[in-house]
Parts: sequence; structure tokens; C-alpha cells
Amino acid sequence: MAESLRDQLLKSGIVKKIQPEQIREPRRSSSASSGKPGRAGGKLHAPPAKQSSQQDIDLAKAYALRTQAEARERKQIEREAAEQARLRRERKLRLQQLLEGKALNKADVDQVRNFEYAGKIRRIHVDATQLAALNAGELGVVQHAGRYLLVTREVAGQVGEIEPRQLALLVEPGTASADDDGVPDDLMW
Repeated sequence: MAESLRDQLLKSGIVKKIQPEQIREPRRSSSASSGKPGRAGGKLHAPPAKQSSQQDIDLAKAYALRTQAEARERKQIEREAAEQARLRRERKLRLQQLLEGKALNKADVDQVRNFEYAGKIRRIHVDATQLAALNAGELGVVQHAGRYLLVTREVAGQVGEIEPRQLALLVEPGTASADDDGVPDDLMW
């Protein structure tokens, strides 16, 4: 009769016969054990080997350290986001205080000045003298609270220092923007 695979491996010397004392019982999960020796089949279980408990402690310690590091990272990111939000609020407040009462926009104007801002063509309504001053670089356009405000060059420069993205149009004096594309700035569309 054919020998079992186990017998063949034992004869060849690849596998040694395991003594019953050498057989370890599988470890129970930490949630199932209460730290007291239990009874199984009438025998008392020996406490886990010192090496495996040391590994469990090391793994738990590593997991706790990783959790703490992740918590520190999250708190740091939250602090940075809060700081950025605070700085944005301060800039917005400074802009509001700077622009208060300095807008030169008029209600009854007859001309429109088109300009590019944020990748789109925008418009501001001006009169003839404001259009000439705007094209000469004496006036500037600032975007604030969803509106385009016509302001003096000095105010526009201060807005550019506080928040450069809010400066919509400021022509450099002495340069004609008609040189860029060959179309005069005061052309009516």
C-alpha cells in the first residue's frame, strides 16, 4: 500500500517528527483573552511567550505613535488653514477701509471702457474725462465686492500691494495699450 506523504517526507529526512510538547496552541485574540489562564480540554494554558507579548507591545506602541503623528499633522493643517483664513479676512477688511469713499464711479455716464480681467472681458462705465484719465494711467480699476470701482492711481497702487488679484486695470503712464493689439482703447464696441 502507498505510504502517506507525511511518511515519505519523514523517511527522506526533509521533515522531522514533531514532539507533542513542541506543538503550540494557536494564540487567542486579545479581545477573547481576559489576561487569566483559561481552561481548554481540562488543561491550563500557559501564558503567552515573552517574545510574542513583546511584539504585541511593540506593535501597539507603533500604532499609537502613528495615530499621534497623524493627529498632530491634522491639527497643523487645521492651524495653517485657520491662519490663511484670518489673513484673508484682514486683507479684505484693509481693502474695504482703503476703498471706502474713494470710488470715482458716476451714476450718469455715457461711455463704456472694456478691459480684460480674470480671463474675461469686463466693462466699466465712465465719462469722457475719466476715459482719457484711465487710458493715460491716471486712474485705475479695482474689483471689490463683485463690483469694479474706478479709483486714483495711488489708491490702485495701494490695493495692488495689499491684494494684487483685486487690481483689475492699471495702465502704465506713457504706454499706449493700443500698441499691444492695434486697437485703440477708446474704441466703442
